[in-house]
Amino acid sequence: MFSLFVKGSAPAYRPIGAERSAECALIHAGSFAYPWAEADFEQLLLGQEIVANGAIEADDRALAAFILSRAALDEAEILTIAVAPAWRRYGVGRTLLATHIASLTKLGVRRLFLEVDTQNAAARALYDAAGFRQIGERKAYYRKQGESPASALVMRLDLGGQV
Repeated sequence: MFSLFVKGSAPAYRPIGAERSAECALIHAGSFAYPWAEADFEQLLLGQEIVANGAIEADDRALAAFILSRAALDEAEILTIAVAPAWRRYGVGRTLLATHIASLTKLGVRRLFLEVDTQNAAARALYDAAGFRQIGERKAYYRKQGESPASALVMRLDLGGQV
């Protein structure tokens, strides 16, 4: 068995702000066919309704992964999550998602939603393992470079209480 963090020490999981916009944009560009710009991340990360967590490498050097949600009352929607290529397959996404869910729960969020590309097996496995359940589908939701648009599964996770 290999060490979970062969890169050295495990990243620290904590809230992030607009100071990490450039890093978010860079990681996003390595993860999605149509990435968001640094200015988009800066604007989002300044929003009061945005909850953002990051996995930050030792010594606060660099962002290894991030997740952003928009919260309203007792509901939230994951807007995006991305893990830098060098940190994939080390459990960073799983730990980051769990940290983020705990942050949302502390804010009183009871239902968490997201959309995921039907063809993204890794993301679907992550969300299934976290307890998300499919509640719908959006046909031809995601644009693909040189391909037909992919459908998105709409998923929901109940975070506690009576729903």
